[in-house]
Amino acid sequence: MAFDGITIANLVYELKHTIEGGKISKIAQPEKDELLFTVKNLKQNYRLLISASASLPLLYLTDANKPSPLTAPNFCMLLRKHIGNAKILSVSQPGLERIIELKLEHLDELGDLCRKRLIIELMGKHSNIIFCKEDGTILDSIKHISAQVSSVREVLPGREYFIPHTVSKQNPFELTEEIFFKAVRSTPMPLSKALYNKFTGISPVIGEELCHLASLDGDISSNTLSDVELLHLYHTFCRMMEDVEKGNFSPNIIYQGSFFAAYSPLEELDDPEHSLSQMDWNEATPVEFSALPLTCFSGANYQARTFSSISPLLETYYSSKNTITRIRQKSSDLRRIVQTALERNYKKYDLQEKQLKDTEKRENYRIYGELLNTYGYELKGGEKKFTCINYYTGKELTIPLDPTQSPLENAQRFFEKYNKLKRTFDALNELTIETQREIQHLESISAALDIALQEADLVQIKEELMEYGYIKKRHTGAKRPKITSKPFHYLSSDGFHIYVGKNNYQNEELTFKVASGNDWWFHAKGIPGSHVIVKSEGKELPDRVFEEAGSLAAYYSKGRDSEKVEIDYIQKKSVKKVAGAVPGFVIYHTNYSLMAVPECKLQEVK
Repeated sequence: MAFDGITIANLVYELKHTIEGGKISKIAQPEKDELLFTVKNLKQNYRLLISASASLPLLYLTDANKPSPLTAPNFCMLLRKHIGNAKILSVSQPGLERIIELKLEHLDELGDLCRKRLIIELMGKHSNIIFCKEDGTILDSIKHISAQVSSVREVLPGREYFIPHTVSKQNPFELTEEIFFKAVRSTPMPLSKALYNKFTGISPVIGEELCHLASLDGDISSNTLSDVELLHLYHTFCRMMEDVEKGNFSPNIIYQGSFFAAYSPLEELDDPEHSLSQMDWNEATPVEFSALPLTCFSGANYQARTFSSISPLLETYYSSKNTITRIRQKSSDLRRIVQTALERNYKKYDLQEKQLKDTEKRENYRIYGELLNTYGYELKGGEKKFTCINYYTGKELTIPLDPTQSPLENAQRFFEKYNKLKRTFDALNELTIETQREIQHLESISAALDIALQEADLVQIKEELMEYGYIKKRHTGAKRPKITSKPFHYLSSDGFHIYVGKNNYQNEELTFKVASGNDWWFHAKGIPGSHVIVKSEGKELPDRVFEEAGSLAAYYSKGRDSEKVEIDYIQKKSVKKVAGAVPGFVIYHTNYSLMAVPECKLQEVK
């Protein structure tokens, strides 16, 4: 899943045919590390999204708009001042670097033509958007990098821009046979790794693809190749670079899904008459994308989905990932609170278990006391131990004694120890049950955080944490946020409505308000997860509905990464609420069980 130099080359190719020569009409900064340009060219508007996020650097054309803050950030204001109506003279990529440079022309305050450079570096955590004069002097950047942060290069106003070369890599467009041979053989390492370590813009997946195209094992040592094998690899490499230079791209995403077995492996499915439904693509797992065909993925479970250009590919691939990343960032505080509380309760439970184990010997002390009361008359005093018959088992038992105490005093001492341990046992029994319940509650909240897809989903979770004292409640009179999150709603293959709770409050509402007595209730056995309700509408459910609902219950549980999950299911009328329990916690005494594969193959009803 690499935003590599070849993907950048494909983007540059697309931008040259769309926004090059156009004029920037709008500049927005929806996020602190993200820009959104509107460009007019050839009587058409284009939106260019640029993100320098450390976790998800992106650049692509999109139709979607994003809301901007009421007050524009300083970097956005600077760009509006200088290039708010600038013409994009050219779009270029130095070598095969993960860098895109826009050369811009605009009028300054005096009406004179000026040129500027906007440089977008898409380099993982080092990503940045840098605004420069024509001579390379940095005017500003979306991220300021001082000498304290990086010893390689400062990115600050007034500094000179240059591309840092921290690793010695060869430019793929300037290769000769001799340079290629020397680079590949220079260090003993797996062949595929040598390709992406020694040449600019090559990602691990492209390294594997090159080995596959050359019929070579990517795991063999690079310095063991014969001259013939290396020459064949060199020619394969050159052919790929020729395709990149000529713009012969074929953007595609490799998906994985068990239902792909019905199709030919890696079959291109752009033909509307012979394509998977959008539901199938949504259910498949994207495992890799590339601007070039990937033949190294083979097998019945893999399928290539091709795109007309690189931007819709990137938008498709990263839209869900970007949403999840942003939600995880916004939920990080809640996760930290839940995790801290869980760790504290885990430690408390372990300590209580150890203390409970120590109380197991309490019955021994009671028996010692009773036997001393029964046989103590045989003692003369001063003994350190006493052996007698244990009338509970009929076997001999040796009792340790305090020689300074009488038999009666020894018996009394054992009874006192027994009573103390019994009180401890009774108290700890209640405490461990309370701790277990709190752990289960927190684990259910953790599971709800895992399936949260929108900010609205986090609101109810935060409310629950506030209600149970994990987060300090708001001051009296503060306005409560509006709850807009709703349960997942699916339609089964046979037309039955299935609802899935996203958190404990929704689980409670689904089970005891939405579901009627003859509706069916599903839940993963023994692990935190969502309540799943199937509305039966007085009809008998087909077996397929039970399987689909079971799969949803498995998917929306802590067991979603398992191959199969055991699911309990029962009619709702047999599910009871525990008095005083936290939301979503129920009991049932008789139930059916099934083994389900965690997957979500149904179309969600909006």
